[in-house]
Amino acid sequence: MGILSFLDKRNKPENPTGKKRKTAFRRYGSSVIDRLTQDFKGSTLTSNGELEVSLRVMRARSRQLAMDNDYASKFLKMVKANVVGVHGIQLQARSVREDGSLDKQDNDTIEEAFAEWSLPENCSVTGRLSWVDIQRLVIESVARDGEVLVVKVRNFDNPFGFAVQIIEADHLDEDFNLTLANGNRIIMSVEVNEWDAPVAYHLLTDHPNETSIMYKGRKYNRVPATDICHLFIAERPSQMRGIPWMNTAMKRLNMVAGYEEAELIAARIGASKMGFYTSPDSDSYVGEEDESGNLLTDMEPGVFEQLPAGMSVETFDPSHPNSAYQVFIKTVLRGASSGLNVAYNGLANDLEGVNFSSIRSGVLEEREHWRILQKWVAEQLHRPVYQAWLSQSLRTQALNLPEKKFKKFTKVNWQPRGWAWVDPLKDQQANKLMVEMGTGTLTAITAAAGLNFIDVCAERKAELAVLESFGLTTNDIINSNQEANDE
Repeated sequence: MGILSFLDKRNKPENPTGKKRKTAFRRYGSSVIDRLTQDFKGSTLTSNGELEVSLRVMRARSRQLAMDNDYASKFLKMVKANVVGVHGIQLQARSVREDGSLDKQDNDTIEEAFAEWSLPENCSVTGRLSWVDIQRLVIESVARDGEVLVVKVRNFDNPFGFAVQIIEADHLDEDFNLTLANGNRIIMSVEVNEWDAPVAYHLLTDHPNETSIMYKGRKYNRVPATDICHLFIAERPSQMRGIPWMNTAMKRLNMVAGYEEAELIAARIGASKMGFYTSPDSDSYVGEEDESGNLLTDMEPGVFEQLPAGMSVETFDPSHPNSAYQVFIKTVLRGASSGLNVAYNGLANDLEGVNFSSIRSGVLEEREHWRILQKWVAEQLHRPVYQAWLSQSLRTQALNLPEKKFKKFTKVNWQPRGWAWVDPLKDQQANKLMVEMGTGTLTAITAAAGLNFIDVCAERKAELAVLESFGLTTNDIINSNQEANDE
């Protein structure tokens, strides 16, 4: 007998009854189907299979919430304010000379030309949107609809020969799925090659809900993928379309709006308590009736009505909003905030019971999420749009630089907005300590505040020159301000 057979026989428990044992299977508890989980089936569809049947409804519901729901509207405003901000994600040209030093002259030329292109009359095909406006519209569209298309329009009629066009995701037909003769596949209007890399986009020539007359089916324009920035955040491999960011919070936001409305109506009814007169001598009813003889009753403050003879009234005294209303609303909105990945206090405008430590902890986590989105927008929108603009501007000579140095001019940074801390004094003291210890740099500190260190130095130099022209120093200004505060 071999050693394995011996061990197997030795470890096998006795079975004196001779009855057949049931085989025990080890598995994850979350996979067990019992009376509590039998309706929790899940899905084994691909990401595109899920989106093909769900995306249109999700997008429509997200838009409805954006139009009518206060909290959904606030979330979209938070996205625009924190990802884009007042000045947008700004270009910082970083071209270098052969010796590795920054080429200030070329960089200034690029930044000035890009600033001119960023004006509404040059930037958008409509002539109504500036580059900052486009950034806000793009990030709001992605958050609300899950995706948006930005078309790079070359040879446009402006001095730079370049503009951008924003197209809603509705122009990508979820029902357009086809395998082409060359082996490419069209998945929900996105044509991909064997590696699932986008090759082209098949755009509906008209918005699907604006066409009143259809003739021989829908018409599509095939646009090469090199001309389109398709912005969405993929959550699964091979995913071709985007998911609205409010997806997991939609039910809660819709329900909380309905509950608030019901409580408001109930409270209004409770504040409009009515009285009734009864007539013992059977006088005729002087109230209102509809055409079928049904009694009509208005609920208005201070209204008293006479009841018909023989009629009585049951007391109806609703007490709303009930005592659990506030706690319930907070609980629901906390769940929605988790789905939206924002702090509850900001979404609900509720600072009750908040202290410095708790709000700082929430703010730090939320801002890290905003930084991730800022980086994503810079990579997916700003970089390809800038490179297309640079190529066209050099070719049309709107940018007075040599076209052969295109690669040199592609070296840029994108500076997003920064934030002030809850306690600026402590933050500045910490920054000072980091610089003194050598664990931080002035460049990183100014970047975290949404500023460019080179610009700060230039502005500082100009300020010192002004002070010197008046025979003053920085200490003179600080001391004068301190004296004014002491008084």
